[in-house]
Order: sequence, then C-alpha cells, then structure tokens
Amino acid sequence: MKKLIQNAGIPRRAVLGASAALAVGTPAAAQTGEGKLEKAPLANSAGERRVLEVITAIDRSERAGNWIVPREDGRLLRILAASLNAKQVVELGTSVGYSGLWFSLALAKTGGHLTTYDIDPHRQSMARKNFERAGVTQLITPVLGDAHVEAPKRQEPIDLLFIDADKPGYPDYLEKLGPLVRAGGLIVAHNMHSPPPDPGYVKAVTTNPAFDTVFLNMEDQGVGVTLKKR
Repeated sequence: MKKLIQNAGIPRRAVLGASAALAVGTPAAAQTGEGKLEKAPLANSAGERRVLEVITAIDRSERAGNWIVPREDGRLLRILAASLNAKQVVELGTSVGYSGLWFSLALAKTGGHLTTYDIDPHRQSMARKNFERAGVTQLITPVLGDAHVEAPKRQEPIDLLFIDADKPGYPDYLEKLGPLVRAGGLIVAHNMHSPPPDPGYVKAVTTNPAFDTVFLNMEDQGVGVTLKKR
C-alpha cells in the first residue's frame, strides 16, 4: 500500500489519517481541524441572537477553570432536543449554564423546559446570571444540590436526560433516572472519550436490549447518545 500511495503522489500520513477517521465514522477534516464544513450558527430571531451572544461571551471569558462542553457538543444538544420536540429536559451538571443555553434555543421553539442540577453554588450563581443575560430564565429551573439526591425526587417523565456531572456517578444516574426517560426518549452522556468514561455506564447502555447507543465527536471529549426503545 505504501508504494501505491507514493505513486499516487499522496502523503502516506494523510491517507492513513483518512483511514483512521473512516474507521470511527468521523471525517478526517474534523480530526485535523482543517476544512471543517460547519459554520457558526445563524440567529433567525432577536431572542436567538441574544442567546448566541451570551454563548459566545462564555466561550471567550468563562471556559478557563469551568467544566463546559465543546461548542460542537452544545450545538448537538440543541439539535437533539429540537429534533425530539423535547418538552422536559433534565441536565445533571449545570456548570456556568453553557449547555443549558444551547438547550434553551430548542426549548424556546418546542415549548419545553430544562431542569438543571449542580452541587457548586458559585458555578450555579454564574449560570443564573448567564440565563438572565440571555433572557431565558422562564425556560430553565436551576436546582442547587447533589444530583444523586435531588434529581431522583422528580416524578415527571423525561424526554431528554443529559448526564455531565461526576463521572463515577454515571451508572447511578442511569439507574435512578433512566426509568423516567420516556420510550423514544434520549439519554445523552458527555465525556465518553476524555476523561475516560465509567466502564459500568458504557456496559449498561451498550448491552441492554432496551437501549441503542451511538458515540459521537469521539475525536474530542465524546458524546454517547442512547435511544430508549419504544
């Protein structure tokens, strides 16, 4: 193969990089950061523009020292919630509200609501301010406390459950809140690549016949998207 690559005038490392990307279902351009097809999201209303401005401000000034999903993962969350026509979204791990703002872009259209849990009072205070700046407080209920304790108090069905809190706690979150996710709903877990995910969680969502799971954006922190089958 090496000889064929040289004869074609293509750098061997470029072909090997493309092959590796195909093996994990990710375009080579996305792995190298070159030639990405995505463009910045475009606002189609004044409200959406306001939210996107706050998201951009967080990207610029609040990423350092805070646990915030990559921008591409935030966009994915918005698309998943909108496609699902989600009415009830639950997030474990608010941080400064970045992913919550992406969810709000979908929920403003679906008529839905986000309940988001975090144990850190400082980060939750920052999140509340960001929600206020974006004008989406009516769409989001922040809950301060240990999500292992507070979230299971919930009784209402969940359309989309987003897990992005303490990594060893993922199996417990799945056990306690998974039954509340409606049939046809989604369980989305962050950090399926970096930091390494809890093996118990991965096993639970890949070996249970009630679930179907794919892993996306694995060239970065990684997102697991699990369908709770009908």
